[in-house]
Amino acid sequence: MNRVGRVERTTKETSVLVEIDLDGTGKTDIATGVGFYDHMLDQLGRHGLFDLTVKTDGDLHIDSHHTIEDTALALGAAFKQALGDKVGIYRFGNCTVPLDESLAQVTVDLSGRPYLVHTEPENMAPMIGEYDTTMTRHILESFVAQAQIALHVHVPYGRNAHHIVECQFKALARALRYASERDPRAAGILPSTKGAL
Repeated sequence: MNRVGRVERTTKETSVLVEIDLDGTGKTDIATGVGFYDHMLDQLGRHGLFDLTVKTDGDLHIDSHHTIEDTALALGAAFKQALGDKVGIYRFGNCTVPLDESLAQVTVDLSGRPYLVHTEPENMAPMIGEYDTTMTRHILESFVAQAQIALHVHVPYGRNAHHIVECQFKALARALRYASERDPRAAGILPSTKGAL
């Protein structure tokens, strides 16, 4: 069974196409018009081993907010679609990733219930190129809302804004990969005592 999601989202502010294959090799084709965000989505695909295509045309003449937000919403919806019925997956995943002086700890539950806990160092540089660093939490909120997962992201320390954000995306990629992989000991089994996820 192919675990592929494809979502197109069009509003007066943006036009977004996201395609994801959970059983890919980490091949990515990303273009949002926000260079650092492209870099982060590339990390997500490569370290998650997801084949990921993202094409966003947004109202960047205003700012990057709508482009970033709508892309994250479409990505979450595509991820949920690709998961399908969730039968036979591990469901839970976690990963801790260092990037020089920064450290990110990410834990995920593909629970069917959206919830986000997010902490990162205060007083980060406000911008990385054209990327507003306050958007990281909003990306995760938007992704979680559509993917319907519980996500805990904690960055206990770090100085460089680029490193602080990037280690979060790398750890998220690995945690999602581990949680969504098929468990050979649980083939045909839904990982829930409720009988639904």
